Amino acid sequence: MKATISSLLIILLIFSCNQKPEKEVSEPKIATSETEISNPLEGTWELVGYYNYMDNKVIDSFKTSKGYRQVKMYTPSKVMWSKQVPADSSEWFGYGSYTVNGTELIEVLEYGSDMMSKIIQEKKEFKHELIINGNSFSQIEIDEDGNRIYAENYKRIE
Repeated sequence: MKATISSLLIILLIFSCNQKPEKEVSEPKIATSETEISNPLEGTWELVGYYNYMDNKVIDSFKTSKGYRQVKMYTPSKVMWSKQVPADSSEWFGYGSYTVNGTELIEVLEYGSDMMSKIIQEKKEFKHELIINGNSFSQIEIDEDGNRIYAENYKRIE
């Protein structure tokens, strides 16, 4: 009798494991980067590294140091960025508007952290060469002669 009950329980267990759900549930579809975006900068970006240039060629590249973070957020017309530097107790952030004209990024900052406000008093408009490549972009500082100096390189995080 014990063997029959044990056998019956094993058979019942096997059949209950093989049953398929009545209705399959699928995950909702989420828009991905394949979706065409009218403004390719719109979103959230994190700084991942830098390039230094000489004669308009990259001569050095390096990643951000451990613990350092800089994030930029672009809406259709506004930009805000913040920077965390573990070795520096100063706060770094800025807010303003931006435009993209072909391969030129122009950010006009309205206000920022105490340190950034001092810079904004001297210079509100920041022009960069812009190179966008899918989920990454570089903003390149150009000197008065039109030569590349350095680039900040970002990856999309949202």
